[in-house]
Amino acid sequence: MSPTTRSVALVGAPTDIGAGHRGSSMGPEALRVAHLADRLTRRGMHVVDRGNLSGPLNPWLPPKEGYRHLDAVVAWNTAVHDAIYAELSDGRLPIMLGGDHCLAIGSISAVARYCRETDKKLRVLWLDAHADFNTSEITPSGNIHGMPVACLCGFGPEALTHIGGHVPATSPEVFRQIGIRSVDEGEKRLVHEVGVDIYDMRYIDEIGIKAAMEEALAGVDQDTHLHVSFDVDFLDPSIAPGVGTTVRGGPNYREAQLVMEMIADTGRVGSLDIVELNPAFDKRNQTAKLAVDLVESLFGKSTLMR
Repeated sequence: MSPTTRSVALVGAPTDIGAGHRGSSMGPEALRVAHLADRLTRRGMHVVDRGNLSGPLNPWLPPKEGYRHLDAVVAWNTAVHDAIYAELSDGRLPIMLGGDHCLAIGSISAVARYCRETDKKLRVLWLDAHADFNTSEITPSGNIHGMPVACLCGFGPEALTHIGGHVPATSPEVFRQIGIRSVDEGEKRLVHEVGVDIYDMRYIDEIGIKAAMEEALAGVDQDTHLHVSFDVDFLDPSIAPGVGTTVRGGPNYREAQLVMEMIADTGRVGSLDIVELNPAFDKRNQTAKLAVDLVESLFGKSTLMR
């Protein structure tokens, strides 16, 4: 292996423990079937597939004290944290294959811990239709996949906010949320209060995806660790039907490609989540194939003749 070859580790987290629909537990295998490892290898990377983490089964129970499956969500996120932190410590770029978006509590707390220890600035690009800044007081569903950003910023149950050993794991200032178009009323007030930087679809429509991404990436430099948390429902459901919570009006194919290519241009991507892919709602694995195509662009494949 060349000393310049980037080493990538795939870590599967096959659970829908935090979601409101079953099926995202099948996401890791759908991404493998769509040849994620082969496509990254073609990009000159050394890819190691660590297989899947294990954790509690989904009991599909109603909320208890404001949260569904809290103990199981903690167990899965602890496993994710430990696995992602181990890969970063060993010099590999971890790609967490979800699973639902509650797992970002574990992955991003691990990345934040690594950044503190290596004196890196953390920037999180949250590609999603949802802000995921709910709390148990705001949402009656209790689904924790709507709460990961809040938990990472210290708003949530102690068992989740303390994963990684630092409270809060991150601050709202590290997040740039792109593609947002579905936010609960109470959640909307909270993100304004704490100052999360949100590039919603109206803003993108007004100034264009290129200008929005330039703003979101401003300040990223050689001392920045860039983490991308890619919720597949970021994409418009007309091109990505395989998700549990579709929201119309998302980025189209070319806009999504430009997002990924502009992130790749920074050269600072250090870790990645791919979450909320739900093969139960997909058509012949087309959403998984599209996600893999976009991840290739995130790591340097360009549609332009440059």
